[in-house]
Amino acid sequence: MPMYQNGEVDPAVSALEARQDEILRKLYELKAAVEGLAKTVTTPDADLDVTVSSSFSSQSSRSIMLEGSTDLDTLLGEDLGALRDIVINANPARPPLTLLVLHSLLSQRYRVLSTVHVHSSVSSVPPQLQSCLGPRHPDSYARHLFQLGFTLIWKDVPKLEMKFSVHNMCPIEGEASVARFLFKLLAPYPSDPAAATLVDSWVDTAFFQLAEGSSKERAAVLRALNSALGRSPWLSGPEFSLADVACYCCVLQSCAASSAPANVQRWMKSCENLGHFSSTKQLLQ
Repeated sequence: MPMYQNGEVDPAVSALEARQDEILRKLYELKAAVEGLAKTVTTPDADLDVTVSSSFSSQSSRSIMLEGSTDLDTLLGEDLGALRDIVINANPARPPLTLLVLHSLLSQRYRVLSTVHVHSSVSSVPPQLQSCLGPRHPDSYARHLFQLGFTLIWKDVPKLEMKFSVHNMCPIEGEASVARFLFKLLAPYPSDPAAATLVDSWVDTAFFQLAEGSSKERAAVLRALNSALGRSPWLSGPEFSLADVACYCCVLQSCAASSAPANVQRWMKSCENLGHFSSTKQLLQ
């Protein structure tokens, strides 16, 4: 290394070395970004028109303590440190509110790289849907900084679908099924069969009777919710669960919140106080 006679390093050489280090760092990050992008581009749904936002989600919402612990390697398979990509196709005509709540909860647990795209099959998407996962993060190109990729594609599809492994390409269809998959990344299902069945029962009730049922069915579900919430703070007992996420979102989406009975109103306020439900109302405006 060239030095002056007094032993000092030539400033021009130091500047050149610093520039070289910066170039190498950017090349490494670009390599990681290209490897991650290849996972999305190799799917049949890659004809995307717009990349709307990409964010490193870190929620300041009140933390929810979920029972049990989860490990991505155990649940999704060991992948030698690669980013696990979850790609979801959803129709903007019916925004999947449960997924926004679960995305917020996942961002509390993991380092999540969140991206929203608009597919060419959709002519226009409201601004609140384009930014529903948060603003673009300055480090979004550095995929190696994240644990989980969460890509939401607004697309003209008959029902919501999720693809996790672009190699196996086995999609999961339906908001209820996708919600179950995502919640298991947060906490295991109850080990007690009766408790697990109770959660599943409420999830099915939410999506098949609240979301798609007649006005009579919705009224019956609201009465059942009111009765259950008179006995415990959450639908599956003392602990917050997927049942609460699903039923809250479906009550809201069915426009039944204003006429809900007292216990349901109190429970909805408890959900909102957790902070992870705030984005759901914004999407329905």
